[in-house]
Amino acid sequence: MRYSPAARIHLMITFVLVMCGVAGGACLGWLLGGRVTGVLAAVAAGLGAGIGSFLSRRHVADFLRPTPTPAPAPAPAPASASAPVPAPVADPHGVGGYAEGVADAVLVSVATYQAAAFPLTAFGVSEEERDARRGVAYRVCAHEGLPQSVRVSAAAALEAVDQGVDAGRAYAAMKALSLAVYDHRTAR
Repeated sequence: MRYSPAARIHLMITFVLVMCGVAGGACLGWLLGGRVTGVLAAVAAGLGAGIGSFLSRRHVADFLRPTPTPAPAPAPAPASASAPVPAPVADPHGVGGYAEGVADAVLVSVATYQAAAFPLTAFGVSEEERDARRGVAYRVCAHEGLPQSVRVSAAAALEAVDQGVDAGRAYAAMKALSLAVYDHRTAR
């Protein structure tokens, strides 16, 4: 029998809730009254979580079901064969928060690279870890969905961290990057 993704997600959530209810009920019952009380409390908590999840399955399934997307309108035919067709222009703000997510990922990856380049202890970060964090930061910053303002700030921050001699300059570049990410997020 095939279940929808929403039904499978609800089943997994139900399993976790029932197991947490059983474990919590067992611990609380054991602390309050011993072994028998622990078993009774575990059964009661598990049943309560299971029944509650069963009764709310329709609401959860509606919440998890993806919204249908409208079909795209057919493109009009070009007026003449010799006229150039304009290239599609991407939305400068990203689609549905995608650009914000990429910008946040850039901020986190550059911040972890900065933490590796300027460790708090003398031998806190190995060269391999520093190189790995640097590689991740550069790969994330090269992502095509990154807004231009964040891309420029990320390049400046990576340059400051790569030089590795002035922690204050790297901190200022990271601050500028975080402000660029914030400005992009609030520009919507």
